[in-house]
Amino acid sequence: MYKTNNLSHAEAAQIIELIRKKVEDYGSGASIAVVDSHGELLSFLRTDRCRVSVINIAINKAFTAAREWNASGNVGAAARTHGFPITNFGDLRYTGWDGGFPIIVKGEVIGAVGVSGLPDEVDIEFARAGAEMFSE
Repeated sequence: MYKTNNLSHAEAAQIIELIRKKVEDYGSGASIAVVDSHGELLSFLRTDRCRVSVINIAINKAFTAAREWNASGNVGAAARTHGFPITNFGDLRYTGWDGGFPIIVKGEVIGAVGVSGLPDEVDIEFARAGAEMFSE
């Protein structure tokens, strides 16, 4: 038997709140997703002025980061470099777009954060800030 750490819904809500403030200060809209270690949704927020088209993208960025223990953008870069289609991962939720980061505690992924709807570099900055709240 082994024991694992898990991201709680209260911690997921704290991450959402941190990023929500950043998005509102930025003056635009975004989707923010926090998932568990399996990539399944724990908490989600679509802020005001967020395009509907980015809802699933934020969730998929977080899913990818959790499942692959790596930033979603790194997964995409590796797939492009090696000519390996992301669809070969076996789940259509995988994405290679930047803006998804795993939350790592004591060497294990306990969840992930995905942000979408802003310029790539801002999605990255905000998602990384959320992931680092509980990472060790």
